[in-house]
Amino acid sequence: MKRILGFLAALLAYAGLAFGAVNINSATQEQLKTLNGVGPVKAKAIIDYRNKNGRFKTLEDIKKVDGIGDVTFEKIKGDIQLTGTTVVPKTDKPAETKAAVKKEAAETKTAVKKEAAETKSTVKEKTADTKEKAKEATATTKEKAKEATATTKEKAKDAAATTKEKAKDVKADTKSDKAETAKEKADAKKVADKEKADAKKVADKEKADAKKQAAKEKADAKKEAAKEKADAKKKEDEEKKKADEKKK
Repeated sequence: MKRILGFLAALLAYAGLAFGAVNINSATQEQLKTLNGVGPVKAKAIIDYRNKNGRFKTLEDIKKVDGIGDVTFEKIKGDIQLTGTTVVPKTDKPAETKAAVKKEAAETKTAVKKEAAETKSTVKEKTADTKEKAKEATATTKEKAKEATATTKEKAKDAAATTKEKAKDVKADTKSDKAETAKEKADAKKVADKEKADAKKVADKEKADAKKQAAKEKADAKKEAAKEKADAKKKEDEEKKKADEKKK
């Protein structure tokens, strides 16, 4: 029985080494490169994606990595796992792996070259556009400056004519203003005299009303004083009478 168990353990260990399983949540770039169809570029892309987005939740999540499509996934899905220790599978075809790496490097180089050519073309086009726009802007500026100069001269001419016309109008208005000023002065004097008379009338009335009020208040005070005096005498007489009655 012990021999059988030992044989099974050895068989499982051999199977693990033969097929291998790469933990895509913890494998290094070198370990990821052992997967079929995954070179240094894709291996680095997997690690960059993992660092940015965290652990892969399902095996299919690896297809979210740039460069890993359905074809690559079909090649590697049997050799990847989400947990456990990474076991690098043994390969009997180093030449194929080397060819795959070489092919991916060539594809990467071609892509970089193509992108550089496109960038260079874009920069060249933008430079040409910039020069053309600068040329058009210079021509437009010159034309606007010319138009502005002509407009300024025309405005100066109009301003001079307007100034002369206004001077004539001012001279004519000055004569008219003198007559109006004399009339306004007379009207102002008339209004001032009327206001003065009205003020005197109001002051006289207020003075008369005040005098009348003062006379009334004086009479009332005198009347009040007489009443108080009479009341005091009456009270004094009553007290004297009471005192005389007590003596009897």
